[in-house]
Parts: sequence; C-alpha cells; structure tokens
Amino acid sequence: MSTESTTPDLTRSRRGETTIERLYKWALFGCAALTVFVTGAIIVTLTADAVKFFEEVDAFEFLTGTVWKPSSRQEFGVLPLVTATLTVTIISALVAIPIGTAAAVFLSEYASDRMRSVLKPSLEVLAGIPTVVYGYLALVYLTPWLRAAGAPLNFQNLLSASIMVGILIIPMVSSLSEDAMSAVPDELRQAGYGLGATKYEVSTDIVIPAAASGIFSSYILAISRAIGETMVVVVAGGMSARMLDTSNPFAHVFESGETMTAAMVHAVSSDAVGGTPEYYAMFAIGLTLFSITFAMNLISNRIAARYKEDYQ
Repeated sequence: MSTESTTPDLTRSRRGETTIERLYKWALFGCAALTVFVTGAIIVTLTADAVKFFEEVDAFEFLTGTVWKPSSRQEFGVLPLVTATLTVTIISALVAIPIGTAAAVFLSEYASDRMRSVLKPSLEVLAGIPTVVYGYLALVYLTPWLRAAGAPLNFQNLLSASIMVGILIIPMVSSLSEDAMSAVPDELRQAGYGLGATKYEVSTDIVIPAAASGIFSSYILAISRAIGETMVVVVAGGMSARMLDTSNPFAHVFESGETMTAAMVHAVSSDAVGGTPEYYAMFAIGLTLFSITFAMNLISNRIAARYKEDYQ
C-alpha cells in the first residue's frame, strides 16, 4: 500500500509572493513619487521665472498695486486680478454649494437605487462638458436672460461667468458629498428613526453632521476648481482688469473683469516678448494662484482631519 499522500499542495511559494509584493510596492511608490515630482517641478518652474519678474518689479508693488496695465503703462498691481478671481469664486460657491449639497442629500437619502443609478451619472456628465462650451452658453444665453430680467450687464461680465462656473462645479460638490453621506453607517439612521425622527431630520441632524469632513472637503476642492477656472471667465467674463469699487462693490459684477487665469492667458496670447516683465508676470501670477490653491487644499485636509468620524 502506497504511503504517499494524494492531498494536493495548495501552498504558494513564499519567494514568488514576496517578489510580486515588492514589485507592487515599488510600482505604487513610483506613482506616488511621480506626483510629488510633478508638484515640485511646477513650484520650481514658477518660482524661478517669478524671481526674474521680481528682479524688475517690486514685490510689494505687485501685491498691493491697484492697476494692472502691463503693456501700456508698465503697472503690475495684482489686486484687480485677485478681486475679480475672488468675486467669481464667491458667487460660484453661492450657486454650487446649496444646489450641490441638496442634490447630494436627495441622492443619498431620498432617491431609490434605480433612480440614483440614473441621476448620479447624469449629473456627473456636467463635469465632462468642455469648459469653453460653458463660456459660450453664458455669453449667448445666460447674459441675454439676465438682461431681460433687468440686470444692467455688459456684454461680457463677471456675473454670468460666476453663475456658469458655479454650474460647472456642482457635480464636484454633489458627487463627493454624496459619497461622504453614503459612507455614514445605516445604524445611525436607524437609531434616529427609532427615536421618532423624520427622514428630513435624520438627513440634516444625523447624516450631514456625520459626513461633515467629506462635505467640507468637497466644498474646498470645488472652490479651488473655481479659482483655477480659465475658459469660462475668458469667454464670458472678459479680459479687462478693473479694481473693485469699495463704494459700490455690487456694480463690479455687472462689468467685465479679468481674473488671474485670464491674465495668464492674455500674457500668452499677447505680443509680449520672452525675457520682458510682461512675459515673466505670467509666472508671478501663476505662483500667486498656486499659493492660494495650495493653501485651500491644506485647509481642506485640516478640516477633514478635524471632523473625521471613526465608525469602527
């Protein structure tokens, strides 16, 4: 009688498994290192050319100046660009945050699985439309509608551009917020229902506070996206730098303006020769814009860490 076992050997070679795991580890490390390298390369490139700009233009004058006329008057005050950028960002946030959050609450708490499977991809299609299309929609349709409603708008204006940027970032707010709300354990919802709470009360008093870190992070990311938007503000907002009038700040949105990204496009598309202050101003603006968005992302990470809930 044979003493050999007929049981198959189901164990794997530890040497082969270790080799594969090392390959996975270094491949993932390479991807992570690539993202850090790209970020570092952007910072170095912007800083190197921005330093050349600040060798010819005083940094304090650049940061506090109220006139941006780089070609005609050689004045490089960035405040008109910053105020236009903040105007577009604030108005677009006022459009996107309420609508996006409400859409996320509906998709997470009210919509059936079948309805969610249709509505969420349909909503996210908005993020795939080219931004230049949004710009032309604002110019051709939105501005005439607002004029018909009585708004004294110029042909190109910051109000139409801001509203369209707000529509553009709604999918980012709604999708990320809905993901955060869906991650809230059902036990918390059931506990609320057990205490007699309505669906609306569970949504607003339990789900939204529990998902606050993810929701706030979506707000910050969407706002950062609005700050960096280019084509919508170029097409619909115009490229005329104007300083905010403190005596009548609301009139600023009815006129054309130039955001920081639009100024960079203007610098590239103008006749500015390489090596001139007009050319290097593009990198100074880019470094300023990068600093603002980088700070926004740091704030997002701090908020997410501060209000993160652990359900384990």
